[in-house]
Amino acid sequence: MAPQEARRMKFAQVVIERDSDTEESSSEEEEEEEDVESEETKKQQVENSKGKAPITISLKKVCKVCKKTGHEAGFKGATYIDCPMKPCFLCKLPGHTTITCPHRVATEYGVIPAAHKNTRNSLEFIFERQLRPKITKIKPKVVIPSHVSCAVIRYHSRRVTCLEFHPTKYNIILSGDKKGQLGVWDFEQVYEKTVYGNIHSCILNHMKFNPRNDGTVYGASSDGTLSCTDLETGLSSSLMNINPNGWQSPNTFRMLYGMDVNPEKGLVLAADNFGSLYMVDIRSNSQIGEAVLIHKKGSKVTGLNFNPVQPDLLLSCGNDHFARLWDIRRLDAGSSLHQLSHKRVVNSAYFSPQSGSKILTTAQDNRIRVWDSIFGKLDSPSREIVHSHDFNRHLTPFRAEWDPKDPSESVAVVGRYISENYNGIALHPIDFINISTGQLIAEVMDPNITTISPVNKLHPQYDVLASGSSRSIFIWKPEKDQSESIEDRVKKNIIVCGKAEKKRKSEGDSDESDNDIYKAKKNIKSTKTKAKSISVVIKGKQ
Repeated sequence: MAPQEARRMKFAQVVIERDSDTEESSSEEEEEEEDVESEETKKQQVENSKGKAPITISLKKVCKVCKKTGHEAGFKGATYIDCPMKPCFLCKLPGHTTITCPHRVATEYGVIPAAHKNTRNSLEFIFERQLRPKITKIKPKVVIPSHVSCAVIRYHSRRVTCLEFHPTKYNIILSGDKKGQLGVWDFEQVYEKTVYGNIHSCILNHMKFNPRNDGTVYGASSDGTLSCTDLETGLSSSLMNINPNGWQSPNTFRMLYGMDVNPEKGLVLAADNFGSLYMVDIRSNSQIGEAVLIHKKGSKVTGLNFNPVQPDLLLSCGNDHFARLWDIRRLDAGSSLHQLSHKRVVNSAYFSPQSGSKILTTAQDNRIRVWDSIFGKLDSPSREIVHSHDFNRHLTPFRAEWDPKDPSESVAVVGRYISENYNGIALHPIDFINISTGQLIAEVMDPNITTISPVNKLHPQYDVLASGSSRSIFIWKPEKDQSESIEDRVKKNIIVCGKAEKKRKSEGDSDESDNDIYKAKKNIKSTKTKAKSISVVIKGKQ
């Protein structure tokens, strides 16, 4: 018995702390506890003298934000409870809570445009003579696709990371996911869908079509490869592999994130998570030159975008809190034309699609910034809009994108992170924002979609919006004519892909939960179906 007792004494003592608010005891119990505590303190002093500190397990409520006791913070349904030790979650300013934040009521609150530079030079002359005539004087009416026309539920095995419309076939949309799969879906013929799973082994971050062949698409993946895939056959070839020796260590393994295509120069550019930029020739499908350091060494380059009017101008953004302008004719480390400073990580940066005279950036500090790249001072943004897209993890980064059909270049679409209470349901709408005034044009939502939609893409020709929410894809279109019958107006084509999902759940997939992504599927009666997908009729928002 003696050796066993000696063995037990080697373990440190465990002291359990309880929340004082829930403890209620009588005077007798308190006296007994004091006697026990005196004995325990003596034992602790003996243990401490032997060099063994006690282990304390606390049962008190701890705030997830500041890690202190006495209060809680976070979402409760659609309501966000702020931590009293931190500033407002939405605007990052102290003095008020998220519920009473003025930016939550009106996005244009506190938005002040920058002063316009009144200059008369050759650059302004070129702009007025070549670009201004192409921009319509009368601003057309903005048509909002506000109703779900069709959807594929659980289309991908992991969350959607990128979307891209086909340049010539308006009814084809491509999607990439966290697992590296490439999906091709005809949303007019909802059952015409294909998923290629043998292209990449990790996250497919960006996709761009080949400007010389619309049947092939380039993809940049976190497995360090740049691929070229034939959409008809699904055959893929690797144009570049920046990890020829495979996995060595997380400190040396390179992943491709930002990517864009320059059709005038015949180049495909991709950037990695170490701040380097790579060039590939479209004609020879081979890498050109060595990698160039365009952002801080060791920082991720999250996006690349070429100017639509001046193809020599390149815009990049990254985790070093900067968006940078480059001239690819003299692309060297530290040779950027301008540096657009941000307070936190920059998720995306895009030139305006018509004239390329504006820059739209999305940063993790809940700010959407607009920069005037011709007449404005690039030291500060022309407009700064507060919008909720700050998140932690297990979610594709939010990216505010231009409406390519808008000639006035004033409409942007972006998903919202913080939920709102709509008739007792916590929903995450998709916002259409006028970046010229900062006003919220419309918020698109569906009572059956309760997950977040961080990936959104507007069609370049038609009033169609594609959104990626968790593992599903939704196609939004404008509300139909009121003269139609109610049954025709609420009828939707929804494909549910559930067999593969059941297998994945049994294997213990840890991706974000989307069991409630479309609550209406619970009302579907279990019937025998020969096909893997089914079509259901769901009543939408009236």
